Amino acid sequence: MTNTIAFTKMHGAGNDYIYVNTLLYSIPDPAKASIEWSRPHFGIGSDGLVLICKPTTEAADYRMRIFNADGSEAMMCGNASRCIGKYLYEKGMTRKSVIRLETASGIKILNLHIDKEDTSKVDSVTVDMLEPRLDAEEQYDGSRVDGTFVSMGNPHFVLFTDEEPSDQALTNRGRTLEHDKAFPQRCNIEFAVQKGKNEFRTRVWERGSGITMACGTGACATAVAAITTGRADRKKPVKIVMDGGTLTIEWRDDNHIYMTGPAAFAFEGTIQLPE
Repeated sequence: MTNTIAFTKMHGAGNDYIYVNTLLYSIPDPAKASIEWSRPHFGIGSDGLVLICKPTTEAADYRMRIFNADGSEAMMCGNASRCIGKYLYEKGMTRKSVIRLETASGIKILNLHIDKEDTSKVDSVTVDMLEPRLDAEEQYDGSRVDGTFVSMGNPHFVLFTDEEPSDQALTNRGRTLEHDKAFPQRCNIEFAVQKGKNEFRTRVWERGSGITMACGTGACATAVAAITTGRADRKKPVKIVMDGGTLTIEWRDDNHIYMTGPAAFAFEGTIQLPE
């Protein structure tokens, strides 16, 4: 087994991860690798590590495993799933424009929007994020009433505020709420400011990673919270403006949430496995 691993750095609206194709490389301890490689200045620097794997079921084409910067394994990441769609297509691993991606929170359908002028490129990706849950008792005990809880497979707590928080305020409040006893599995925290009927400026404290430029499931949770509290119209797309870019969320008649946004390559390289 080689100790040198090829990686690709990608981001979706600034939410950046290290991607490794485990069909080619084995990562014996992905939690440790995520901690070491995610460190700014001392590693590659990222919000975490994403492994592209063989699926465990014939119902899926590929499988995603995702580890936060603190080494904890996450259930799902919307931004990472969009990046995987672009990776698989542009690396020639599939010619499908609809990909079934296995995650820890179910199989997500990726609809790739192919560039009309260059059909070898993916312009953007729409992900079927499945149905939101407002009553996930295993993730939320219902004791906090100052925000709206939404599970998109992973737990989110959305607070609507008059002003977007500073980095310090986001860190202080986000870290405290992440570990609040109301959330047995810890929680992702979103702070949202309404900018229009169906537009919100959202900042994210991501469970296990801290402040991130964007969060796909967090954008979905913000849109669901906005609709259920009467701040947005379900019949129209909801724009979620995050630090790294804008995601468009639709809550369609099948009760599924559909997220559309960009995915981009940053750079590639090789790195040694942690000792």
